[in-house]
Amino acid sequence: MNVDGICAVVLAAGEGRRLRPLTDHRPKALCPVGNVPLLDRVLARVAALGFVGPERVAVNACHLAEQVVAHVGARAHLSWELDGPLGTSGGVARLRSWIDGRGVLVGNADAYLADPHAPPGADIAPLLAEWDGEMVRLLGQPVPERSAPDLFSGHQFSGFSLLPWRYVRDLPAEPAELVRTVWRPAEAAGELEVIPFTGTFLDTGTPKRYLAANLHAAGDRTLIHRDATVTGRCERAVIGAGAVVRGAVTEAVVWPGSWVGPDEHVVRAIRMGRELTVSADAPIA
Repeated sequence: MNVDGICAVVLAAGEGRRLRPLTDHRPKALCPVGNVPLLDRVLARVAALGFVGPERVAVNACHLAEQVVAHVGARAHLSWELDGPLGTSGGVARLRSWIDGRGVLVGNADAYLADPHAPPGADIAPLLAEWDGEMVRLLGQPVPERSAPDLFSGHQFSGFSLLPWRYVRDLPAEPAELVRTVWRPAEAAGELEVIPFTGTFLDTGTPKRYLAANLHAAGDRTLIHRDATVTGRCERAVIGAGAVVRGAVTEAVVWPGSWVGPDEHVVRAIRMGRELTVSADAPIA
């Protein structure tokens, strides 16, 4: 696989409205899954393909951008959207001068992928294999319902796309989504290829799916960070660094530095701090 002439862009500017109130305090891209921030999972995945450093990978930021910027540091080129989020299309367009004629591997920071048969990086490598630099490519998970309007050739978009420079060159740097500015036009022109992804894909945009991603990362066990203190009962849970669990936790996530008191039982929820508990089964406003 040759990645010369290609760069990577990780989209991390989303507001994460459906994950509120968690994302009132932390950007969605830095929410931990399996005790690893989502953004770090994507950066590790593209790094395994050779996209390392500010010349090869860029990250955009908007909501709580200072946290994203501080977290990324010198690992990537940073695009700070000071005037508000530009969406997936506008975010890529704003990086046009940095992209500078290259093809672009675009990854969504809130995408959770896991393939039991391939490690991160190798799992999405088919997206780049034998690419001619002309076709738009999407990573897609086959789904049984082929008539749904948001599908591409019977596949659900699974977090990553590959864009030729000729599509990126003319994108306006204004709020818009790639599905409307690139993917659907390319599909209509016969210039879209869907590369199947057969592993697990979850977009972590809601508490229910965010919890599901954490439980998938944990498997049939509880993940307890080595810096956590647990004296209570934990069943299939994820406990973050510096967390203290005196009570019970069942199918739940306890964020770093959070607390579960001796009389508490956190079930199918996300605990942040001492008092904020977000149920994974609550309806989305």
